[in-house]
Amino acid sequence: MDYKLLFTVFVAVFIAELGDKTQLATMLFAADKEVSKLTVFVGASLALIVASAIGVLAGSAISQYVSEKHLHYIAGIGFIVIGAWTLLKR
Repeated sequence: MDYKLLFTVFVAVFIAELGDKTQLATMLFAADKEVSKLTVFVGASLALIVASAIGVLAGSAISQYVSEKHLHYIAGIGFIVIGAWTLLKR
């Protein structure tokens, strides 16, 4: 296993997930005193695992048709567009 890649992916996803809608929704579910915190944790964890699996499968499939270099450009442009849109919609 490539531990450097594992650490890089972990840190990137961890930072990206902090404070996002998913975490806020999970906190709201867990705030209910009548629900099992373990059930909320397992449900949120499974959802992230499935979403990540879809990302891995989609990335793997797309990489067969588009070069890695072009994927980096597309992702970079996508993030810039989303950032600009977020700034301009205020």
